Amino acid sequence: MAIDPGHNGANESHPEIINQMIDGGYGQRHVCNTTGTQTDAGYPEHEFAWNVATYLRPMLEAKGITVVMTRSNDSSVGPCTDKRAAIENNADADAVVSIHGDGAPSDVEGFYVLTATRPPAGATIAAASLRLASCIAAGVKGVGFPPSNTLGSGGLWKRDDLTGLNRSTRPKILIECGNMRNPTEAGLMSSDSGQRRYAQGLADGVFEFLRGGGSAS
Repeated sequence: MAIDPGHNGANESHPEIINQMIDGGYGQRHVCNTTGTQTDAGYPEHEFAWNVATYLRPMLEAKGITVVMTRSNDSSVGPCTDKRAAIENNADADAVVSIHGDGAPSDVEGFYVLTATRPPAGATIAAASLRLASCIAAGVKGVGFPPSNTLGSGGLWKRDDLTGLNRSTRPKILIECGNMRNPTEAGLMSSDSGQRRYAQGLADGVFEFLRGGGSAS
């Protein structure tokens, strides 16, 4: 199992690194990484993602699941999204969860789970990614968070422009847990209790996926 906490704490201070262009898959060129978004009060996405990941990891390890993290702290730069995918691929991860927060207009609320429109590793991995997405969506709904009211459909969305998905050969999803520009969700995402709830929802989804649950349709 691999956890990918989006962005990193020192990204903003090193544009010369994160703005370098990398192979985004399928002939696309993308920047290495970004700074991420933040709430209107200034609480950053990278810290939210890191905290949720650090709550999630012991929940998984308590069930005997080996966990690989794509970054080891919240004070460094990167790594680039293609390198994160390589870490996950090299670990032969049974599942990959990439944790993010969105920066949409303030009337947007809810989570959405992304999978690759053009999966790079064939039909079997593609089906597993869709099944993981359905399990994660159900898990996050199960702890009380709604699917997005505008983005995707029922909390699920396929995208073809994200390096981390385009370069992954493992069952992988990227979740925008909520909208950090929405006042209600910003409060939850900035709080310890909210971050723990997100972690629990993600853990529940991973457990269900590893049990063989979820839908690949």
